[in-house]
Amino acid sequence: MGVGKGTTARAFSKKYGTYIIDTDDLIESKENKEVKKIFEKKGEEYFRKQEQATANWIELCVDNTFISCGGGFYKVDNLKKLGTVVLLDASFEWIHNRLKSAKNSEAKLAKRPLFSDGKKAKKLYKEREKAYKKLADVVVDVEDMTLDEQMEFIFEKCKV
Repeated sequence: MGVGKGTTARAFSKKYGTYIIDTDDLIESKENKEVKKIFEKKGEEYFRKQEQATANWIELCVDNTFISCGGGFYKVDNLKKLGTVVLLDASFEWIHNRLKSAKNSEAKLAKRPLFSDGKKAKKLYKEREKAYKKLADVVVDVEDMTLDEQMEFIFEKCKV
């Protein structure tokens, strides 16, 4: 959550000519609501069901595509069937500073309903960290890499 998945995916797509989809964008389009509004109106459990439905659709209908997943997407039961799982890894502090120092920081923070309370967000980060690393086929330490270095690393590891 906030590590730069979308930024990296868009840059990767542009550099290497790959297609990208963002699971949160797909859900927002289907629901005709922003993620934050879906959480507010229908709750997190409903949103997680939409993530699973999205994963099922991707498994059946999508090939050769870079998929940027929402922060909780790791819980879908068919994640490993969707392709190579790349984790963009960074400390909570780095992510928090990235979001706070962005030009549109208020919008970036407001867009993430689970990041609205810093203490809860840090707890969630710690809960997810082990699961992310266990599921990842490739881990990219984004704190020590430029965007170009991240993309080259992913390209080499995944043989896109």
